[in-house]
Formats: sequence, C-alpha cells, structure tokens
Amino acid sequence: MPHSRAVRFRLLLVVCALALTACRVDANVDVEMAENGSGVITVTAVADAELVARAPGLADDLRFDDLVAAGWVVQGPAATADGGLSLVLRHPFGTPEQATSILASLNGRNGPLLDVILGRTLAERSVELSMTGFSGTTVGLASFADDELLAAVGAVPWASEVAAQGLTIDQALSISISAALDGEVVATTGTAGDDGRVRWSVPLDGSLIDLATTSSVSLDKGGVWRVLPYLALAALVVWVLAAAALVWRMVMARRAPLRRRQR
Repeated sequence: MPHSRAVRFRLLLVVCALALTACRVDANVDVEMAENGSGVITVTAVADAELVARAPGLADDLRFDDLVAAGWVVQGPAATADGGLSLVLRHPFGTPEQATSILASLNGRNGPLLDVILGRTLAERSVELSMTGFSGTTVGLASFADDELLAAVGAVPWASEVAAQGLTIDQALSISISAALDGEVVATTGTAGDDGRVRWSVPLDGSLIDLATTSSVSLDKGGVWRVLPYLALAALVVWVLAAAALVWRMVMARRAPLRRRQR
C-alpha cells in the first residue's frame, strides 16, 4: 500500500494547523470486523464552522487522488448543519492482517495508533476476534506531521503558534477510536456502547491508552454456522439418493435384454 502523505492519519488532520487558532477539529477512526475477518476501516474528520470561516477555500484545497489510488472511498468534504465540514474515508479489508497493514499505513511512524493489530482465532466452538495496541500522541504536534514535512520545515509545524497563544492540543482537537467486532465483547479496556461499539478517547498529553478488546462469536448460535451442518447433511443425502438411482438404472438396463430373451 502506498505510504504517501495523503494516506497517513496525521495528515488527514492537517487542518489542525488552522484549528489551533481557536477553531476545532474532531476525528474518529472506526474499525468494524465481521465474524469471517473482513470489514471496513472508517476515518471521519469534522471541522467546525469557525475553521471553515477562517479558511473558506479549505474544501477546494483538499486532494484525494492518492487516497483513491490506495483503495480508499472518499465521501465529502460535505457541509454540516452548523456550517462546518465533514470528511469520511472508508477502506474495506478482507482479513485481519490486511486491516493491520492499512492501519499501519494510515498512521505512519509517529501517528497516534501504536502497534495496533487485528486478529481472528478459530476455536472448536467459537470464533474470537481481537484488537490490540496502544494510542496516544507521544511526540506532541509532531504526531501530525510527516518526516518529509519535518525535514523541509526544520521544526515541528505550528509549535511556535501554539506556544505563543498558550494553547494545548486538546483545546482544538479531539481524536477517538472505536471498534465493532462481531459477537459478544468478553474483555475490553474501552467503553462499550449500546450500538455494539467499544470507544476510546485518545489522550493528547503524551500518555498512552491500551486498546485491547476481544469478542467471541459462538458457533452454536444462529447464523451460517448453525445452518452449515444441516446443509452438509442434506447434500450427503441427495448424493446418496442420486448414486442409488444411478445404480438402479444401470441394473435395470442390464436386465432388460435378459427379459426380452425370456419372452
């Protein structure tokens, strides 16, 4: 997968540079994984109306060619009800390993998703889905800048502006992570919601949070796993009947000439 700056999570939040002048950006990374290990990763960023007013050409300045080439589906930027902008990016995946790779590419080297790994384990009577890793901004504002940008500027972008205004990152930016893993949540460090998602609020003070969560899907309850044994049995019965019918026809075909001679 391309590691272009457009794909990385921290540059999806480059509008933070403008938000640090008293505007606000809220971002969420959502991981949804089905029982078979496939799913979709969704990144949503919402800029408030004040940010849009300060940067009226923001929507037109955003380019998504690299994202589309990397397999992302782009929705927006679209106007929100209060005059802000919303941008939604989605990337499907077929396996937990592919999801892990997408998140790593999205995050880059300094982003807030640290060693996040998706997993799927098949037990005798259940499927276990998991997510492990940590999240946090261990390098401050540098978490939202590429190595190329840091090298070109020679310093962390926006750091002097933040210091001059006495602002902290969390006054202008919020980042959350959510996960919806099929089945029943059996262990998590996050907060489980009524919608089946587990959520974490990413700290912006240099500390880290644990993203560990595990869910279990019973193979004894409903769904395709309950139907498959019956389908297999039905297929076997049909095969046996078909084979018996074929043998009967062959026997009858061989007996036909003998019956004609007897007559």
